[in-house]
Amino acid sequence: MNDVDVVVIGAGLAGLSAARALIAAGRSVRVLEARDRVAGRNLGGTLSNGVPVEMGGQWIGRTQTEILKLVDEFGLQTFATYDDGEAVTLYQGNLTRYGDETFGLTEATAVEVGRLQAELEAIADTVSLSSPWASDRAAELDRRTVDEWLRANTDDAEALAFWAAVVPAVFSAEASEMSLLHFLFYIKSAGMIDILVSVTGGAQELRVVGGTHQISERLAAELGDGVVTLDAPVHSIAHDDNGIRVEYSGGALSAAYAIVAIPPTLAGRLRYRPAMPATRDGLTQQIPMGSVIKIQVAYPAPFWREAGLNGFALSLDDPLSVTFDNSPPDGSCGVIVGFFEGAHARIAAGWSPEERRAAAVAALTKLFGPQAAAPIDFVEQNWMEEEYTRGCYGGRLGAGVWTQYGAALSEPVGRIHWAGAETADVWNGYMDGAVRSGHRAAAEIIDRFDS
Repeated sequence: MNDVDVVVIGAGLAGLSAARALIAAGRSVRVLEARDRVAGRNLGGTLSNGVPVEMGGQWIGRTQTEILKLVDEFGLQTFATYDDGEAVTLYQGNLTRYGDETFGLTEATAVEVGRLQAELEAIADTVSLSSPWASDRAAELDRRTVDEWLRANTDDAEALAFWAAVVPAVFSAEASEMSLLHFLFYIKSAGMIDILVSVTGGAQELRVVGGTHQISERLAAELGDGVVTLDAPVHSIAHDDNGIRVEYSGGALSAAYAIVAIPPTLAGRLRYRPAMPATRDGLTQQIPMGSVIKIQVAYPAPFWREAGLNGFALSLDDPLSVTFDNSPPDGSCGVIVGFFEGAHARIAAGWSPEERRAAAVAALTKLFGPQAAAPIDFVEQNWMEEEYTRGCYGGRLGAGVWTQYGAALSEPVGRIHWAGAETADVWNGYMDGAVRSGHRAAAEIIDRFDS
């Protein structure tokens, strides 16, 4: 007799959402989490003045309905990301303030960026969310990188610099590192580019008072005592027609089914007996996580607001390329959140903490003026060094991967099912997508029990 009906590996939003749905359907579940905490890529932090900040995923867009349902169910409060005033863009030493949709680009370049965006979105509209590899022109789109397409379609240097900053801001990876098909699938999954990059009306619109990690904490608490086991990294999964046996640090569990709800690259590091089919194993070898170091820089007050700025900045010149106002809802201090992403993150990872702080403050001083040179606190999170994540925001698919291996992304292997933000059709790579993936994997198993 099995210990439980289903064992879930990973206590992030995907795994916990799957466990909740299974328990609601009357199934017994155990969740094994390698870390000493739940919440995966959501992580709370605190400034020296006691103000909470989020070191992992934090924003919620209004179309992210599944994560918003959980926020509401658990009685958490949201507040709007500060977005009043103008933004700034730095390019070749020139700082431009703007309050329109030009991103501070020159008029000709803004038109060119708009043309490229319209062309990309028109192609994205033809991509299948459920099976991108079967889309029209899938092979053609998948063999090209985003960078290759951009360079073939414009020679505007400022436009190319803009996309070279925006793509890592969304993916924590370079345009040369991902398939055009993956880019198109991803933007369609979220509702197109404007939603991905916008604050008001976009993916960065809302924040959770106290932090998004509370969602997972409350999910875990609702599951009840003994369901979630922390400090339990899984080493191997034996599987056959009769069931599953999971071995982890501290013990072993038998179950009828398993849900692996960790990033594909980490799922590929588990030992399976028998080994995974070649397509599934090949897939996990080719979905590297993004490269990002997230920083929070605190000031006595959000001084940029007095200057009529909203805190959003895009630097095409510096390794710290994107910032937002991340001040607490009461405005008791000022906080700017920024990111070293993609190639910049990999370079910055080799610097000392003092060197990263100096580079960040230097960039912020260019963007927001001399007051930015004197922060009262600086905290950072290097997600590339997290043992049980190995990068953020999510995994990416390089040229050729979708068409060669994509069908294996969420296809069960025997009694093993897969969840996680990378497996979602809608809001792929985001918290909302993670929740959706957990619901999907749970539904698959419930159907198998009922059949």
